[in-house]
Amino acid sequence: MHDSLPATHLPEDAQAALLVGRVWRDTAHAGPAIIVVRDGQVIDISAHVMTMADLLDRPDASDFASRVEGESLGTVEALLGNSLAEPRHPPYLLAPCDVQAIKACGVTFAVSLLERVIEEQAGGDPQRASELRQELQTMIGGDLSRITPGSQAALTLKAELQSRGAWSQYMEVGIGTDAEVFSKAQPLSSMGFGDYVGLHPDSQWNNPEPEIVLAVDANGIPRGASLGNDVNLRDIEGRSALLLGKAKDNNASCAIGPFIRLFDEHYTLDNVREAQVSLRIEGCDDGFVLEGTSDMREISRDPLDLVNQTCGVHHQYPDGFMLFLGTMFSPIQDRDGAGQGFTHHIGDRVTISTPKLGSLVNVVDRSDQLPPWQYGIRELFIHLARRTCG
Repeated sequence: MHDSLPATHLPEDAQAALLVGRVWRDTAHAGPAIIVVRDGQVIDISAHVMTMADLLDRPDASDFASRVEGESLGTVEALLGNSLAEPRHPPYLLAPCDVQAIKACGVTFAVSLLERVIEEQAGGDPQRASELRQELQTMIGGDLSRITPGSQAALTLKAELQSRGAWSQYMEVGIGTDAEVFSKAQPLSSMGFGDYVGLHPDSQWNNPEPEIVLAVDANGIPRGASLGNDVNLRDIEGRSALLLGKAKDNNASCAIGPFIRLFDEHYTLDNVREAQVSLRIEGCDDGFVLEGTSDMREISRDPLDLVNQTCGVHHQYPDGFMLFLGTMFSPIQDRDGAGQGFTHHIGDRVTISTPKLGSLVNVVDRSDQLPPWQYGIRELFIHLARRTCG
């Protein structure tokens, strides 16, 4: 994957941004290392903190990351360049999380709500989607984005749609009381900046889902944010919501990066609430280009509400978790023929960006054609033990 301007993938205010992440190092004890970006330099701080979960759990995480000493690994531009090279060469970026659970919220935007209903009613057939889209928009009439989930207006609309036989399980989580929160991927399975993302070989109708991902500590407190691609298999989930696991959790089907930007005086949860997340898809075999934008101000549930629905007295995450907040991007632009909508081609380059977080870049391949996932929690434990013992 070639990119001549790696610096463009950094936040627009990179000098003020407190960026932490993980890289793969090829040293005496080859493996992952925790890094912080400071003054344009990449600093390995693994001698002071063992995992990203440990760093995020520190009450003084932002202050600690801004002052801790460590080994310089060179410039951040060089690191991004290494990560985009083909083949990649160490040090290169990994997903910035490690032992955290990877959770995701679905149907948090009105546009994506309609598309999920369309997928369900089309039974995974993309050629039925255009007709159903028109029928549903005519039936619903109003702007779903103006309806607060769980409100009286939402309950009234629910009753009306039920009377017409048009209610859907996606409507239930889109405008009902309870949010959809599911497990997207396993700890240590997420792909990083510059790596490949994978599509299940059974899928013929799929798309990227550009999202902001909150990094939440063991106490349920958001400590920072990153960018994510919640790769979506529309045909498989559309056949049955009970196939969500197959549709969402596959080899390389989750990407997060390039870094976690810690919350501080320069970057807060309000910046997440006001962010615009852009997507660009570039086809390598057909010259196809598709661009779209998600405006976080149109999200139907506040990010803190989504965090609180994920964890609390009902469910704890002792290693913390990464939480995809959902997307309003559901591509309908025809690519391979009239009425067929969008689906990925192998080799598509996907760039997800927002000014305060930079850009996450990945290339699309099939899950069964990518290297198998083999570096799990036990391998991490072995690596940490070797490093600790010198």
